[in-house]
Amino acid sequence: MHIREVSWNSSEETLIAIRTEVFVKEQGVPRDLEIDGLDQTSYHFLATTSQGEDVGTARLLETGQIGRMAVLEPHRGSGIGRQLLECAVAKALQLNFAEIFLHAQTHALDFYSRNGFEVYGEEFDDAGIPHRAMRYNRSPN
Repeated sequence: MHIREVSWNSSEETLIAIRTEVFVKEQGVPRDLEIDGLDQTSYHFLATTSQGEDVGTARLLETGQIGRMAVLEPHRGSGIGRQLLECAVAKALQLNFAEIFLHAQTHALDFYSRNGFEVYGEEFDDAGIPHRAMRYNRSPN
């Protein structure tokens, strides 16, 4: 597996294809919510298998928010999501963002907790899916 930072201009089609499969087709998120106009100014990460298949993506906004974490179904559970998250966090730390945070679907809270994030605030709805805000703990116990 290879995770690399990619530009929106060079990888837009691939990033949209993965996100559309996961969020729009699988989870029923409206396409106009998924493609939100924030991609052009964001940092993007792409996971590619050793066979050259693009299978996962993540995005880091200039605010320090990580999002659009998506791994195609046949490749889930193999550590790709963790690697994508690690790359996004590393980039945010490199850029010295004051806060690194995300809005996690509630079914994924344990995944993010295992990877250094802590829940804060109340549960909220985003595109019909329950979420919780989480922030990265820079100095875990």
